[in-house]
Amino acid sequence: MVEVTVRKDEPLERALRRFKKKWERAGVLRTLKTKSYYVKPSDEKRAQRKKTARRLARMARYY
Repeated sequence: MVEVTVRKDEPLERALRRFKKKWERAGVLRTLKTKSYYVKPSDEKRAQRKKTARRLARMARYY
């Protein structure tokens, strides 16, 4: 769970900005999106292999 304590004499906007950054770094939205629907393990492995192949091809272009 992401928590932010508002410091003394701190504007609420700044505390909200800190909360948003912590929220993004914690990956709450990413986790929510991935868990919002079921993905079969075989489909998940296939997507991971495809992602890896794309990354390796991209790296091969630069070297």
